[in-house]
Amino acid sequence: MSQITTHILDTTKGRPAANVTIALLRQAGNNWQEIARGVTNKDGRIADLLPKETQLELGIYKMKFFTQEYFAQDGTANFYPFVEIVFDVATTEHYHVPLLLNPFGYATYRGS
Repeated sequence: MSQITTHILDTTKGRPAANVTIALLRQAGNNWQEIARGVTNKDGRIADLLPKETQLELGIYKMKFFTQEYFAQDGTANFYPFVEIVFDVATTEHYHVPLLLNPFGYATYRGS
């Protein structure tokens, strides 16, 4: 399993959000550098965003969820074209970054 994983639940539909593109970026000074990209599976997960043996440098990261494309798949209007979750990788442990999503709002938390 990747050191960073995610899961997206579409709370409007009450089911996982499949086919959502997600980019993982690392802060580099005042800029962001993309280090990985993936697409959620039918369970709304990306378990292999990074190769299993990859150990991230400590620092600030963000996951960018391309939500507009997801909602456009079934013609659903939405307010947020993307969602960015910024977090601090302060240890070498596993980080799970879930997203609870609907067309007009979202929530996140540190998962396990």
